[in-house]
Amino acid sequence: MARPIVHDQRVREQLLAVTAELVDREGPARVTLRDVAAAAETSTTAIYSLFGGKSQLLTAAVDDGFRSFGESQRRAAGDGLRGLGLAYRTWALAHPALYRLMFGGALTAYVGCSPTPEVAGDAILPLVDAVTAAQTAGRLRTESPEMVAMAIWGQVHGLVSLELAQMNHPDTDWDAIYEAALEAMARAWTP
Repeated sequence: MARPIVHDQRVREQLLAVTAELVDREGPARVTLRDVAAAAETSTTAIYSLFGGKSQLLTAAVDDGFRSFGESQRRAAGDGLRGLGLAYRTWALAHPALYRLMFGGALTAYVGCSPTPEVAGDAILPLVDAVTAAQTAGRLRTESPEMVAMAIWGQVHGLVSLELAQMNHPDTDWDAIYEAALEAMARAWTP
């Protein structure tokens, strides 16, 4: 009697990682489940068993990215706004394909593929909490914490996106630029 095939967590994680890489390189419309399975050294049956189909796999990959990003933000939360900003860049540079999949818009035209709102929303909570704490301590202006958090996120996101897109001269010192931006943001929101 043949032993049943078990598609475990390792296979799931490999499929998610490979999906992000392939979609980043080829675009969602050009990536087939057969491509993903071959790159992950498994079968399309594993994809159907674990995810259901292509749109569910793509959604799972984006959700996985937001979970990982959110975990990195929660780990950095104790270091305040600056720590969150540094963690944002560190995570993005360590996961460029996933970052572009999450924020690059490649999936916006692909029907049925968008992050689960609760998962994506959870990723920004550490920033909103840090803004609220800084406001309570009198270190930030007392405007809507969500608005301040989104403004900060947008500035950090823009710089990281430019860095990942290599929109720079080869001698560009991204560390210095990022430090200067974090300092400027802190000054801009100081009461």
